Amino acid sequence: MSAVLKSKSVKERVSKEEWDLRVNLAAAYQLAAHFKWTDLIFTHFSARLAGHDEFLINPYGLMFEEITASNLIKIDHDGKVLDDPLGMGYNEAGFVIHGCVHEARPEVQAVIHTHTRTGVAVSAMKCGLLPISQHAMRIQRSVTYHDYEGIALDMGERDRLARDLGKTSKAMILRNHGLLTLGVSVREAFELMYYLDCACQIQVDAVAGGMDNVLQMSKQAGDAAAKQFERDDRPSTHKDWPALLRLLDRKGSNYAS
Repeated sequence: MSAVLKSKSVKERVSKEEWDLRVNLAAAYQLAAHFKWTDLIFTHFSARLAGHDEFLINPYGLMFEEITASNLIKIDHDGKVLDDPLGMGYNEAGFVIHGCVHEARPEVQAVIHTHTRTGVAVSAMKCGLLPISQHAMRIQRSVTYHDYEGIALDMGERDRLARDLGKTSKAMILRNHGLLTLGVSVREAFELMYYLDCACQIQVDAVAGGMDNVLQMSKQAGDAAAKQFERDDRPSTHKDWPALLRLLDRKGSNYAS
């Protein structure tokens, strides 16, 4: 990057579209801190720039509550750093996972990956995500699974991860590892992770009393709920994200800086 561009603030040197994407992605990180989805400085959220093979990801070393629109890192599809305002670099495992998903699913804008206790707990259950809650019906019908191969540092795993994700799934449970959601917007990926993580929390609580006492919903009821969640005129698709941003604003968050 030239010295002239470096002298400008991030907001001044990027397009309005990129800045808006940065603001939304930074908001997702800070909301994740609010909802306690964090794992110290680990896990990653990413967002692809429209029309480009470039995406934004977190600086390696910041807590999620420290991430802002201005300090996100921009990298290309080969993992080359294009803009790193803090000079902190990125977590290699983040590129292996997120680079793979963005390459395999070009229609997707945002990818969210978490290691919450309940998400990892369900990822370690042979039964996978069960149809036992309304929250699960937002995502359970389309969840795919990927077996654990170790910390995601092996570029060779990318082909297998893309294969297991498939062409249409927007949620994946990484066995013995954590959760992954995809969206055509940051908002959608965040909403899907919210429902998926809640469904995992509910499942862990429910099975604590023994599987014999767990009531699974009928396929008919589950299919009906899933269809209702996916209806085109569902009001929350344009009401939830502004409400979540207002929550951050009330907390005095600096996500948009």
